[in-house]
Amino acid sequence: MPPREATHDRERMMRAEYCEMPGLTLTKCQVQRLWGLDAETCDALLNLMVNEHFLRKTCDNQYVRADVER
Repeated sequence: MPPREATHDRERMMRAEYCEMPGLTLTKCQVQRLWGLDAETCDALLNLMVNEHFLRKTCDNQYVRADVER
């Protein structure tokens, strides 16, 4: 996993993109490609944002903002 500071920067970038595009819907693989993340870092960031209720995982394994209906 990258240093904590780099991970924090990526988390802020991910949150900013989801805020700028409320309808953004991405799979884990798409998140990894878009932000250049390895699988472990991607899982950690997605789990963090799901646990904080910023994102939610849909029944078809897509990540969307928790406050946006899909």
